[in-house]
Amino acid sequence: MNAWKHLKTISKHRRLVFRHCRKAGLFWQGLVHDLSKFSWAEFSVGVQYYQENRSPNEKERREIGYSTAWLHHQGRNKHHFEYWLDYNPVKKVLSPIEMPPRYLVEMVCDRMAASKVYEGSNYTNASPLEYLLRSKDRIMMHEQTKEDLERLLTLLKDEGEEALFEQLRLLVKSEKKRHIQ
Repeated sequence: MNAWKHLKTISKHRRLVFRHCRKAGLFWQGLVHDLSKFSWAEFSVGVQYYQENRSPNEKERREIGYSTAWLHHQGRNKHHFEYWLDYNPVKKVLSPIEMPPRYLVEMVCDRMAASKVYEGSNYTNASPLEYLLRSKDRIMMHEQTKEDLERLLTLLKDEGEEALFEQLRLLVKSEKKRHIQ
């Protein structure tokens, strides 16, 4: 039974991300978003630790101290800020790297979709921002990426989805123009 429920949850999430990415100008990224969730390393854990209202990775972390599925997922999906950590040879520590705009845009779409799936009828346009603010001071994210993410999620809260998607499309276009020049 959990396999079916988990499949429905991740499929609903991917559908929402695809819709959001398409509106933001990232058709292909939306189409291939989170395909690693169908790998055995992630799907089997999702089934084993399935919860209706939150990620199964949280339950796995509580039980064994870390999430094998998350470690697999974050290293394969560039829309997660954790993907953008690398060894800094100058500081000699692990340091965050600024996310390219297209992955920041996908991250915004992902956070909106995850909030909609897990919060259901309790979702508001403030939900993704509230989620960020609960952990903002503890996460290892590049400062510019963090500022941009908070600014975009605040725009969603204050002005709604259409205003947000307009801004996201501009970000995607600006990145494409930089590559052309």
